Amino acid sequence: MYDFDKALKAANTVRMLSAEAIQKAKSGHPGMPLGCADFAFTLWYKYMRHNPKNPSWLGRDRFVLSAGHGSMLEYSLLHLFEYGLSMEELKNFRQWGSKTPGHPEFGHTAGVDVTTGPLGSGFASAVGMAIAKRYFAAKTGLDKSGLMDNRIFIISGDGCMMEGSAAEAASLAGHLKLDELIYFYDDNSITIEGKTDIAFTEDVGARFAAYGWRVLKCDNANDIAKCDAVLAEAVKSDGRPTLIIGKTSIGYGAPNKQGKSSAHGEPLGVDEVEALRRNLGMPAEPFFVAPEVREFCHARVVELEKEAADWEAKYQKFLDVDADRAKLIAAYTGRTVPADIREQLLAVAPVDKPVASRASSGVVLQKAAELVPALFGGAADLAPSTKTNIKDGGDFTAENPAGRNLHFGVREFAMGLAGNGMALFGTAIPYTSTFFVFSDYMKPAIRLAALQNLHEIYVFTHDSFYVGEDGPTHEPIEQIAMLRSIPNLTVIRPAEAHEVAQAWAVALQAEGPVVLLLTRQDLPPYDAETAAKADVSKGAYVISDEEDFDIVLIATGSEVSLALESAGLLREKGVRVRVVSMPSQELFLRQSEDYREEVLPSWCPCYVSMEAGSTYGWHRFIGADGLAIGLDHFGASAPYRKLAEEFGFTPEGVLERIQEHFVCADEDEECDCESDDCCCCGEHKE
Repeated sequence: MYDFDKALKAANTVRMLSAEAIQKAKSGHPGMPLGCADFAFTLWYKYMRHNPKNPSWLGRDRFVLSAGHGSMLEYSLLHLFEYGLSMEELKNFRQWGSKTPGHPEFGHTAGVDVTTGPLGSGFASAVGMAIAKRYFAAKTGLDKSGLMDNRIFIISGDGCMMEGSAAEAASLAGHLKLDELIYFYDDNSITIEGKTDIAFTEDVGARFAAYGWRVLKCDNANDIAKCDAVLAEAVKSDGRPTLIIGKTSIGYGAPNKQGKSSAHGEPLGVDEVEALRRNLGMPAEPFFVAPEVREFCHARVVELEKEAADWEAKYQKFLDVDADRAKLIAAYTGRTVPADIREQLLAVAPVDKPVASRASSGVVLQKAAELVPALFGGAADLAPSTKTNIKDGGDFTAENPAGRNLHFGVREFAMGLAGNGMALFGTAIPYTSTFFVFSDYMKPAIRLAALQNLHEIYVFTHDSFYVGEDGPTHEPIEQIAMLRSIPNLTVIRPAEAHEVAQAWAVALQAEGPVVLLLTRQDLPPYDAETAAKADVSKGAYVISDEEDFDIVLIATGSEVSLALESAGLLREKGVRVRVVSMPSQELFLRQSEDYREEVLPSWCPCYVSMEAGSTYGWHRFIGADGLAIGLDHFGASAPYRKLAEEFGFTPEGVLERIQEHFVCADEDEECDCESDDCCCCGEHKE
């Protein structure tokens, strides 16, 4: 029996703790925690399956605070439900080194299932959690055991409802009939600028019904009994995802701020916090939790621990029945990758003829999928072009959740955020795919993946102006610099099939997110001698060399073969050349200083970088006087060979640029280079 009186005291405790912490920090968003406390406490106490003593328990329901600005709501609940978040941490809200940052952060605070803050991101990530849960359960037989009936509960607000990411994700969730999703829409009609009707007047319920959702309404979500009633209905699935539209009053209980936009994003003020305290009938002592509230919550924690223990016992019995199934489940939950993944992927790489790296990636993916059960993903309506379908994997649908190929539709932003949710669920290494230029639509999702250190893989193809006839709208230029600027993200642009296989191996063994950049056009494979030198895991390595070289050519992806051809022309002129393939700047920068100096020695006066994209960032490797050959303007529509000629991406064009940059004389004239070792014409002065 749910004790409404004690529950109300607990909800009011959440309100006071939130308001006091925000006031002490002189920063934060009190309105939402005050408005949603009744619903959130009822959810955590009565309806959500969780285990405070094991926050990462596989059998738990997930909680997503998509309206992440209301973080003190979640922190107060984590404190009351004994997740180890001390009162001192609540008092240190938004302070250096605290476990209570301004927005919830996965991996930083125990019990936080996803990093949220950008509105709509949590909404869409929850859809990915549901997808991963369904797939894992279907592939392992857990779907028939009753053990994987997890639900994902989300609290979102008006901002989430306005963001396009939520619209994309809601459309996908309705299509897939993800009925484990239960969203609460905090319908308080207030945004920072005032009433929502200055910009937002649609019928949200009608929109979600059109998406294929069940829509429930709670006319007063500041009434605990009504919150209980609507949640009781929500957990009875009708086969569709559920949206609860709950009318709340922002800043509920604060007599002079309730219902006003001023309650949203600023502390209530000392006087208003005291007015809130009196209005709620709370004790005068700040940061106070009444003994009866402590006992009420503790008693529920004890019950939750027992429920989790019962689940674990049933789960273990399920594992004990079938050793092979238990091994398969372990491969998902451990996201197991064979130790010899590099060698096995190299063995299938198509290296007998020139082939586009998107195509060689497609071949390697088939083997990777065979070796790594947790690898699971799809594309934004581009799988035939990005070569990311797993053959014989089947399509993931509402009727076939064991299908391995996800069709995200033309929803790049939602795809990226759903990929994050898939990784966060804990049983998948997700991959998502589109044309590289459309990574622009995914940037916020990629950033959040990097921030959370999520193990996922992005397969971006059509990686340069070599897209050709589609023209500048489809030819990525600045995107590569954008990705490289994101902390904790590894970007790999392989030169040919051997490097593609190794790139996949690196991505599968990585700890954080990895981007693979792949070509539309064919690339010549390395010969056996060159292939033996390849080591993508080092980020850069020497593939062609001469003693006492005069110049170093560094290239990535499709420009590695161009660098080798250009080196041939330089050598005909007597120039001694080193060629370095640098598939990943990030991996190279993680190597020892000795290794980096060995590959790119500081004594060499002449450096050239070659990449069919922005030159931004290359001077950290080639020096201030180095030559960065790239594209710092948009592309054009024409056959790619014509573009290569016009943009100077031919051996002759590269040679001309080198001669111009390093102020070298023509062949028939005396060299006027001031250096004792001319790196362009090959003349060496005594």
